[in-house]
Amino acid sequence: MTMITNHMPTAELQALDAAHHMHPFTHGNQLETKGARIITRAQGVTLTDSEGNEILDAMGGLWCVNIGYGRDELAEVAARQMRELPFYNTFFQTSHVPAIALAAKLAELAPGDLNHVFYAGSGSEANDTNIRMVRTYWAQMGQPERNIIISRRNAYHGSSVGSGSLGGMSGMHAQGGMPIPDIHHIDQPHWYAEGGDMDPEAFGLARARQLEEKIEELGPHRVAAFIGEPVQGAGGVIIPPDSYWPEIQRICDKYGILLIADEVICGFGRTGEWFGSQTLNIRPDIMTVAKGLSSGYAPIGGSIVSDRVAEVMNDCEFNHGYTYSGHPVSCAVALENLRILEEEKIVERVAQETAPYLREKWESLFAHPLVGETRIIGMMGSLALTPHKASRAKFAADPGTAGYICRERCFANNLVMRHVGDRMIISPPLVISKSEIDTLIERAWQSLDQAEKQIRDEGLMKAAA
Repeated sequence: MTMITNHMPTAELQALDAAHHMHPFTHGNQLETKGARIITRAQGVTLTDSEGNEILDAMGGLWCVNIGYGRDELAEVAARQMRELPFYNTFFQTSHVPAIALAAKLAELAPGDLNHVFYAGSGSEANDTNIRMVRTYWAQMGQPERNIIISRRNAYHGSSVGSGSLGGMSGMHAQGGMPIPDIHHIDQPHWYAEGGDMDPEAFGLARARQLEEKIEELGPHRVAAFIGEPVQGAGGVIIPPDSYWPEIQRICDKYGILLIADEVICGFGRTGEWFGSQTLNIRPDIMTVAKGLSSGYAPIGGSIVSDRVAEVMNDCEFNHGYTYSGHPVSCAVALENLRILEEEKIVERVAQETAPYLREKWESLFAHPLVGETRIIGMMGSLALTPHKASRAKFAADPGTAGYICRERCFANNLVMRHVGDRMIISPPLVISKSEIDTLIERAWQSLDQAEKQIRDEGLMKAAA
């Protein structure tokens, strides 16, 4: 079958899109005025839009296209599975080969005693599962009052009502009655923005110890779990100080609460190891996975569960699940994705070759007058925009004004680099080459130059009081 490359003119596609398509995290009227960028195909790390522009995708789709675009193997596996068994559910004491094989493979790859998988269709669904699972776990343990889950401000754990409540983003909580009861939040370990004059390691300890303070405030007999991303992704690629996670682990162990590591972004090679928990020495009871599990080629997510939790959960009927839990096509695609990551040694190549090269190039951006900080771990990085480098000052303009200007300049220069407030972030496909990294940095520098000029021309290069 030939690829369909003919399509309506861009303006007509944009009009249809505006008339009928409601986008996530988007102001619909503003998008209608501007017109959506229409992506028509992709290969490797490059997107092509409806105007024929070739764009370097430094976000890997939405943090997920780890093996890059255009891998025919995944398409072939999906087609073969669709012909053999396009769908069957895993309810009612039934299973199928792809779900079984993928669960076994994930148990092999996951660290520690994380040997059991509850499937979902996305990271949001998986974190909804985790809310019910940890509460059911403690009820089964004879402690039903232990139902509080502690998370962090500016965390992202999904956008459903449950997972959005776990996240700590105020803009999301302002809509739809979130957070739900018994979800509490402590401060994030974001030294650059919130550390003031503190040493980063002392700051990391102080932020971690807020967990213990919150447990004591709420009552240790009430707290079920703590959830955190090893590295906050959508919050701005916030890499915690080295002191942070060991102290979080100590506190979870001390109080016997479950630790959920949300690996939706960090998992499957993003940090230079298979999981961010390995990079940062976290020992989770549950890991949330999605995105890189299939490199975005098919929707799939899940919770990888420890022996301790699974033993208790298997002793009851867990009245929970989704029509597409363990969808055979998605499981088959994920298995093939993991085979490619493993056999082509992509994770090892990231750790040994491309991540160190990207780090060197990314950190060179600190020399730009608009950049106050560069941070990077594996294949995810961020830089802070500032009007005054030495003081880590925020802009006087509304948060995100400078970041949006820079993002628009990136798009104009055929580079997808996202902004979170006034931080610019990247998460390129793990298969990006050194020459493509060079292109990324060249376009980033060009975009920063243009953004700085526009910010100055508009009188925005002013620090907040």
